Amino acid sequence: MNDFKPKRKRSKKVLWWFLGILVLALSIFFYVRYYYVFGTGVKSGELNYLIYKGVVFKTYEGKLIQSGFRADRPGGLQSNQFDFSVENEEIAKRLMISSGKDVQLHYKEYFAPLPWRGYTRYIVDSIITIEESVQEPPLEEELTPYILESM
Repeated sequence: MNDFKPKRKRSKKVLWWFLGILVLALSIFFYVRYYYVFGTGVKSGELNYLIYKGVVFKTYEGKLIQSGFRADRPGGLQSNQFDFSVENEEIAKRLMISSGKDVQLHYKEYFAPLPWRGYTRYIVDSIITIEESVQEPPLEEELTPYILESM
């Protein structure tokens, strides 16, 4: 009967070591997946919109339209869009009043989104520049002489 006690202690010790290593591995995995900054960069383009939305967690979500086009599939064209989230309320308010302007945004990229941080992996943390869009003259004013001449 006494022979079984050391084996039981050893199995408990092995079990505790296994649980400790498992908790440590899961902690590292969650940190890297949700909090480790994978990349940083700057995107520039025309700010399409920034909205405050969410059911449980309200977050600021925006879309930036970049110049140029890309092809999803052969023969198809699509504009370059950059979907992003904003954590800082002051930055979000500045962007909300800058809709339609050309902006340069600095962002951080994570491996996966968190519900309280935003719906995207890209989190804008600062605004580099906000510029007025170059506005072309209205098309009506350009075409009016031609329309009158053709009548």
